[in-house]
Amino acid sequence: MSAPDLTTTIQKLIRQESLPDSYADTFKKTILPLAQHLCTLRQARAAPIIIGIHGAQGTGKSTLTLFLSELLTTHYRIPTASFSLDDLYLTRAERETLAEEVHPLFITRGVPGTHDIVLGQQVIDQLKAAGPDTETPVPAFDKSRDDRHPPDQWPVFRGRADTILIEGWCMGAVPAASEKELMQPVNDLEEAEDPEGTWRQYVNRCLKGEYGQFFNQVDSLIMLRAPSMECVLQWRTLQEHKLRERSGSAPEEGAENVEVAQPSRIMSDEEVVRFIMHYERITRASLVEMPARADCLVNVGEDHSFSEPLIRQRQ
Repeated sequence: MSAPDLTTTIQKLIRQESLPDSYADTFKKTILPLAQHLCTLRQARAAPIIIGIHGAQGTGKSTLTLFLSELLTTHYRIPTASFSLDDLYLTRAERETLAEEVHPLFITRGVPGTHDIVLGQQVIDQLKAAGPDTETPVPAFDKSRDDRHPPDQWPVFRGRADTILIEGWCMGAVPAASEKELMQPVNDLEEAEDPEGTWRQYVNRCLKGEYGQFFNQVDSLIMLRAPSMECVLQWRTLQEHKLRERSGSAPEEGAENVEVAQPSRIMSDEEVVRFIMHYERITRASLVEMPARADCLVNVGEDHSFSEPLIRQRQ
């Protein structure tokens, strides 16, 4: 059975994701060269490869991952599995325990420490060791319920994955360079609600430990670089405005626990600001230090346009 025409695949995905027709140009300029790079990388390795895709909120990493997975699997005949760090979030009950035992800010999913990295590693190991008929359940998180889907509802990948794509806003992030840097608040949330730095220190220890080990197995790191942190906030706020327009509802007022506001619920502008503050430290740090070490760098414009990828070959 022959592979479908490349143009047909692009058009199908554009319709499926409700993207503008102009995204076909983005595909040719950015996504196709990345796919060709990953194909070459896979051919040079005896074992399956792991690709990390880093991007702040709103950069388009989920869409990029979808296109790469489809292209590699369908047109390059490279079985490709993918999942998001979001799908590894701890269950609501687990985060409630973490919030009680370590710091209340951990009730909000997002930062290192709120993922089940052991589960993620188990999935990778199973995908790499699978036989032709092996079925590997891949975790899935339900943001509408702020909880992980039951295992019997997880999607299943059949066979052995030759390429594994993992996307996430903190994928490949590194810990703070110094204690002094860590203890200097970057926003009002850290200053008012984490004055002793307990939350920040725990997050940083996670990055130094199991997250660092998890990220270090990546064979190639793709970074979608947002123009600025301010732009990320604008994108996230605009997203909420569009959700509100589509639903015809106003944001909830007087929410008792603003910290549990999640992207699936319509937030007020003030709630968005607070929500993004949880991500700000690592996002700002990554925007500064990651471009110099990313294997593939794609600049994202304020209009969400992608640049041609800068691809570096590892020595």
